[in-house]
This record gives sequence, C-alpha cells and structure tokens, in this order.
Amino acid sequence: MSGRATGGHGTAGEVFRVFLLLGLTSFGGPVAHLGYFRDAFVVRRRWLTEAAYADLVALCQFLPGPASSQVGMAIGLRRAGYAGMAAAWVAFTLPSAVLLTAFALGVRVLGADPGTGWLLGLKAAAVAVVAHAVVGMAGSLAAGRRQATIAVAALVLVLLLPSAVSQVAAIALGALLGVVWLTTTAPADGDAEARSVPARRGTAVACLAVFVVLSAGLPVLAALTTDPAVDMVDGFYRAGSLVFGGGHVVLPLLEAEVVGGGAVDQESFLAGYGAAQAVPGPLFTFAAYLGALMPVAGSPVLGAATALGAVFLPSALLVVGVLPFWERLRADARARRAVAGAGAAVVGILAAALYDPVFVQGVVSPGTMALAAVAFVALSVWRAPAWAVVVAASAVGFWAL
Repeated sequence: MSGRATGGHGTAGEVFRVFLLLGLTSFGGPVAHLGYFRDAFVVRRRWLTEAAYADLVALCQFLPGPASSQVGMAIGLRRAGYAGMAAAWVAFTLPSAVLLTAFALGVRVLGADPGTGWLLGLKAAAVAVVAHAVVGMAGSLAAGRRQATIAVAALVLVLLLPSAVSQVAAIALGALLGVVWLTTTAPADGDAEARSVPARRGTAVACLAVFVVLSAGLPVLAALTTDPAVDMVDGFYRAGSLVFGGGHVVLPLLEAEVVGGGAVDQESFLAGYGAAQAVPGPLFTFAAYLGALMPVAGSPVLGAATALGAVFLPSALLVVGVLPFWERLRADARARRAVAGAGAAVVGILAAALYDPVFVQGVVSPGTMALAAVAFVALSVWRAPAWAVVVAASAVGFWAL
C-alpha cells in the first residue's frame, strides 16, 4: 500500500463501475467484502488511506445495518458526493438482487415442496451457515462472561416469547445492560481524512430526523391501513434498522415479519435464505427474494424493489446522519457500551433462530443432519466459500435426499 490517498474528486460513473465489479465477484459475506474493499480502494486505487478506511469500518460496525454495504455507501459519498453514494449502493447490490429475484420467480413457478431434494439440501446448508455465523459472532461479540450472559438472556427471551416485539425488546435490553454492566476500552485514534466527506450537519440532522419519524410513524401507518405494501415497507424498514452484528442477524427479524405475518411460508423462506449464500454481494438482498414473493400491485419485480429499498433505507439515512458527528459519538463510553450490549444480544437472537426455524425445519432426517454436519465442517474447518457449500449441498440433496 502506499502513500497519499486520491479520494474526493471522482465521478458517480467511476464509482458505479468499480462497485459493479465488486457486486459481481464479492462472495463470502460481510467480513470478506471488507477485505475486497480494502484491496480495491486502499491498496490498488488509493481512494483512502489505511487509517481512513479503518475509521469508516469502525463507524459502520457501530451502526445498525449491513456493515459492508454501509462502508461502500460511505466510500461512494466521500468519492463523489450523494450521487457517488447512490451509485455505490446500486452497483454493489444489483447483481445479487437480480439473481435472488429470478430465483424467487422460479420458486413461485415450481413451488417449495418440503420433500424436494434440492430444497432439503438448501435448508441443511442453511443450518451450517447460521451455526457458523453464531460461532463466529459469539467469539467476537459475546466472548466475556457478561456478554455471554446477555446473549443467553436474549436467547431465552426470544425462544419463550417468539415475536418481532420480543426481538426488539431483547436488543433494547442488551443495550441497557451494556450501559450499566459492561466495560469498554478507549477508541483508537481516528483519522481526519475519514471525516472529510460532503455531508453537512444540517443534512445529517435531517436524515436522522427522517430515520426517527419513519421508525415511529410506519408502524402507526401500517396499523391504520390495510394496504399490504405499507405493511411490507414497515416490516422491512424495521428489520433493516435493528440489525446489529452482521447480515445473518436479518434472518430472525425478517422471519418474524414475513413468516410470522403469513406473507411467505417457512419452506420458501429457508429456500431463499440458502440461495442467498450462493450469490455475491450483501446478504441483505435476501429482501429482494422475499419481496418478489410478496407482489406489489401484482408485480413481483415491484415487490422486490420495494422490499430492497425499505431494508436498506435505514442504513443510508444513518450513514449520512452520523458521519459528521462520528468523532464525538465514538468517544462516548456509554454509547460504546450500549453497542457492545446490543451486539451480545443479537448473538442470542441469532442462536434462537438457529434452533427455530433453521434447525427445526432444516434437519428432518438422518440424511439432512449428516449433510448439515458436513457443510458445517467444510465452512469452519476447511474454509470453503459459503456459495460453494450451498451449491454442493443443493446438488447432493437433489440426487440423494
């Protein structure tokens, strides 16, 4: 890596081209995406220095939402303003969203028969993928005794009172316990370059206000109307605004919204989640698959676009809203403790989802248990890419289950 960064003077077209290539090739989940971003923007193109990139990653890990997509938005914003931010998101998201929408259209035609071998293979692979995510997240977010206790408390709450409300309550309880019970270390020194983005404080405050108004107003609006599109936007927006700890955490939140609400059956939900592991780009594009199964105005494509926009909107509002205030926020010990507590809670929420619906629906025979175990070892020990494990499991299921 070398020296001086050249960020801040690019075009939206330039940003779009680079992120489209990443959207087509970035397999492996959010941690891998951050590695691809570092190579593309720090090492090869020098749009950012190492310290500036690390500071943006720290910010996006601090915020709820998909960290890799938010880092991409922040890089696009820094490079080419708001048009660059939009270009980065569209280009990075579009390939996987198109693939998953097409998969959803196939599921609508073929159906999600629980006895279909390829579907059994997908669900067994989902068991392995979520188990691997739980283990990895527990090692980083719930490693201490107090964090582990918060995680287990969240798991118990969500298992005994399964609903979207209990998941929100578990995150809030985790944040509260984090403030009063956890300790945190001082933040690393930042880099002024990371904060040199074209986001004015007035615009930031407006974005934060919109985030709060939508968070409070969409549930009220959904309760006052019978329009299924409003219900969809409310559910996906809420899921996108509560995801701490990585893309996999969106699984239980969306499951409570769309399966619990009867919009999508459990078999189709898990089939899509398995398929989402086999495509590049952000895991949040799973929302496009679900939206295609919940047509808006009779159109699966419009449903996919609506769900996708709703689930990513909180991330965009928070990136613009928090960037100008990041240095003050990162120095606040209570805020860091709250985030640490919320992060531990989401480990428990994801562990609860690992049991129900993932394990309950995915392990239905000795053969599916064996396939899930092999897939888990392939992921965790042999470091096989998730997309390859999912494709292989589906093929094994098609031929052998």
